[in-house]
Amino acid sequence: MIAAPLSPSRAGLWWGLLGVAGFSLTLPMTRIVVGDGDMSPLFVGSGRAVIAAILAALVLWATRQRLPRGRQWLQLGVVAAGVVLGFPLLTSAALTVTTASHSAVVIAVLPAVTAVMVVLRTRERPRPVFWLAAGAGAAAAITFAAIQGGGIGGLQFADLLLFAAVVVCAIGYAEGGLLSRTLGSWQTISWALVLAAPVMAVLAGIAVIQHPPTGTLVEWSAFAYLGVVSMFLGFVAWYRGLAIGPMAQVSQVQLTQPVMTVCAAALLLHEHIDAATVVGGLAVIGCALLAVRVRTTK
Repeated sequence: MIAAPLSPSRAGLWWGLLGVAGFSLTLPMTRIVVGDGDMSPLFVGSGRAVIAAILAALVLWATRQRLPRGRQWLQLGVVAAGVVLGFPLLTSAALTVTTASHSAVVIAVLPAVTAVMVVLRTRERPRPVFWLAAGAGAAAAITFAAIQGGGIGGLQFADLLLFAAVVVCAIGYAEGGLLSRTLGSWQTISWALVLAAPVMAVLAGIAVIQHPPTGTLVEWSAFAYLGVVSMFLGFVAWYRGLAIGPMAQVSQVQLTQPVMTVCAAALLLHEHIDAATVVGGLAVIGCALLAVRVRTTK
């Protein structure tokens, strides 16, 4: 019996889910690499981008992709600053002192913040409920981080790094989504990686000189995962899903990422998942889901 081919919408969802599954292990893998201090956050954040840039350059060359033109280079600079440089370096630094499950809940507000950045970038005029949902999601993430830090005013420096990572990544996602309409989906992240490669290579070199990286086979394997999957293959699958679409439905698949990350942290790192993490995660995800749905509903 021959199975019926997937409909375009279902194929897009499966590609998107595959990308999100790859992203969901990013925080636990980063925690494995930087947890014992054998590799510095600077090396992890920059070195993984160098690996991904090499893969991206090979794929761009093999498929003979055209060079970006004019303003596209500026847009790629924004994507590279947020997704390639900002998010990996900030989360790597934060995960030296906090858990992957805690970070997953804070970063769960990313879809809502990305929606806000798209609205600001495209000058959309969504309904007031959109702003209420986005604001509630941010408030829920901040409240969760504060409570786990010991009460109101208990925000830790790691939380500030995570919130900064959310903002810069959201800007990069929003600009990348717009640019992918003209440059291509996976081509956008590939060119962003190549554009950032010289800076990331210099940073990786400085990191090696300051703190020569060492690690076990498990730690180096986790580092390889970050470079190959988190920074490249995950984006290829994710943007492939968005390209097939419908983009509104596929983008909401990202809301499952915090759940998968928390589960992975429990399985791989044996982190204790308490009631506050569950409640906080559900609150942030719920607000983000509402914000994304309201924005994409005509």
